[in-house]
This record gives sequence, structure tokens and C-alpha cells, in this order.
Amino acid sequence: MEQALQNELFNSLRMELRRGCLILAVLAQLRVEHYGYTLRKALADDGLAIEESTLYPLLRRLETQGLLTSEWREEEKRNKRFYKLSLAGEAILIQLLAEWNGINESLHRILKDENMVGMNAQDATLRSVVVVPDGNER
Repeated sequence: MEQALQNELFNSLRMELRRGCLILAVLAQLRVEHYGYTLRKALADDGLAIEESTLYPLLRRLETQGLLTSEWREEEKRNKRFYKLSLAGEAILIQLLAEWNGINESLHRILKDENMVGMNAQDATLRSVVVVPDGNER
């Protein structure tokens, strides 16, 4: 597979993987009230950077689904919208965390056999195998 095509495929799959993780991270972070900027900063500080163009539509969707509550308040002479997990959001978060933990445990069991548990992106790059059209690995 051509390197550019492999990078494109990786980035596409990476974004797909991140989408579900971001929902879980946002719900978990909103156990404590935040407005958009502080939520974005808290996620980034914990290693999950998120663009505004991704965060705000996600917040609106989660609120529409009844998982968040929000209210406008003035703080530091500016109106800010504060978000917090609703009671329904708390229940869903507990269910999603149980699902996440089960998936994570399964992946650890599967990957343990391949000695890949704890592998980071650099390790994966070093171990990557390129398969060319003739079926040979390089």
C-alpha cells in the first residue's frame, strides 16, 4: 500500500475511533460544570484535544438527546453557556463506561497474545508491515 494512501486510511480510521472516545470523555468531564472553553482546555490537558468545530456541535447534540443541561450566565462580564451532565446523562455515562471497560478488557486479552498491549504510535510505526500488490510483506 502506498504510504500516502496508508496515511489517509490511518487518519480516517483514527478519526472514527476518536469520535466515540470524545463522546465518553465529554460526558465524563461534564460531571463537573464547564463552559465550552474550559471544557476544551480540560480535555486537552488530559491529552484529548478537540477542535471547537467538533466540540460545540457535539454539545448541542448531547443536550438535544437529554444527556446535558445548559444555562447562560454572565461571568467576567461575558455571557457564557455552562454545561453539566443531566440525570439521564449520568445513567448513560455509567452504561457507556461499563461498555468501554468491557471492550478495553477484551482488546487487552486479544492484543496480549501479540505482545501489543501498551504499544504507542511510534512502536506501531516501527512494527508496521507494508503489503504490496503481489502479496509479499516488506
